[in-house]
Formats: sequence, C-alpha cells, structure tokens
Amino acid sequence: MSVLQFIIANYKQVLFLTWEHIYMVGLSLIIATALGVPLGIIITKHEELAKRVINGANVIMTVPSIALFGLMLPVLAIIGHGLGKVPAVIALVLYSQLPIIRNTYVAIKNVPPSIRDAGKGMGMNKWELLREVEIPIAVPVIIAGLRTAAVMNIGIAAIAAYVGAGGLGVYIQQGIDRVYPEMIISGAVLVSLFAIIVDGAMALVERIVTPTGLKVQKRLVQ
Repeated sequence: MSVLQFIIANYKQVLFLTWEHIYMVGLSLIIATALGVPLGIIITKHEELAKRVINGANVIMTVPSIALFGLMLPVLAIIGHGLGKVPAVIALVLYSQLPIIRNTYVAIKNVPPSIRDAGKGMGMNKWELLREVEIPIAVPVIIAGLRTAAVMNIGIAAIAAYVGAGGLGVYIQQGIDRVYPEMIISGAVLVSLFAIIVDGAMALVERIVTPTGLKVQKRLVQ
C-alpha cells in the first residue's frame, strides 16, 4: 500500500487527527500570544528584566520536549492530567515564548526614535505612543515571531503523541511500534504539509499587516 492509498483509506482518522493537531497548536498559540506579547512590551521599559526574561525563555528552549513532558508528568498527575492534551498544550506554550517575546521586544525597541519624537511632539503620552505608533509598526515583526512559534509547535505537537495527546504524531508513533513504513511516512508527510500551509498563511498575514511605508522602505533598501 502506498502512502497516498493509506491516507485515502484512513481519511476519516486523518481528519480527526488533523483536527486534534490544529486544536493543540491553535490553543497553545493563543495562550502564548496572550502571555508573550504583553510581556515583550513590558520588558522594553526594563533592560535588566528583559535580559532575565529572554534568558529564561532560552533555557526552556534547550530542554528536549520528551524531557519536558517527563518533568511535567508527576506534577500534573496530582490533578489527574499527567498525560493527554494538558501537558502537550503547556509544553507548546512554554516553547512558544522565546520567539514571541523576543520578536515583540526587538520590534518595539527598533521603532525609529524620530517616529517616537514625532508622536511626542503631537502631544501623545506613553500609552498613546505605544498604541498608536509603536505597536502598529512592530506588528509585522510580532507576526513573524508567531509564525516561527506556530511552525515549531506543529513539529513538537507530533512528539506529544507519546504522552497520549493525539494529533498526527500518532501515525509516526504507531508506525514505529508496528514497523509500518507507510504509516510513519504518512504521519511525517501530513505534519510537514500542515507546517507548510500554516507558514504560508502566516507569511501572507505578515505581508498584509506590514504598513505600506515599511514595504516601500524595504524595496529601497534592497
């Protein structure tokens, strides 16, 4: 049986596992954005705190996903969620923090001083300057961070199948256990296609939200 035949023969399960994958990645990205973007904005005003937060996020990224699942298992088992989607979503949220926080921080810090000065000259206070000037300019870079986090999490979510979280990684896990090459390759292909589609969609969003002035500036630089 070829990979395509396997996918067609099991299309109902493919759709279900794809939905589980989308659910885990989507939910974790929403939570990570709600935590990471405000934190990235806050640390732009506190350099020492920025170093600690970004270093902390870097440390989390160095922990292998399987090891992180293992560390969370005894803790979450206390509330009956040592296995399943809860540890998977928590892990994905943690891994998302570095690209989201770092991109938000860098984007806000790199707003040209002349633009800030123009806003201050118009009588804007700090909050108005952030809302009306800094964030709109920073949005494309923030979206780029979300794009990186989303694509990365699609791959990590495949590993979450080993803690019973479901998703397309189930095919890879079960295929390895059964020595079933078509199942392994099907899982890998589906995860890869999902990542490519999400990356393309978020690249389009990034292009759409980029202010026209920045697009022109990039063309001039090139």
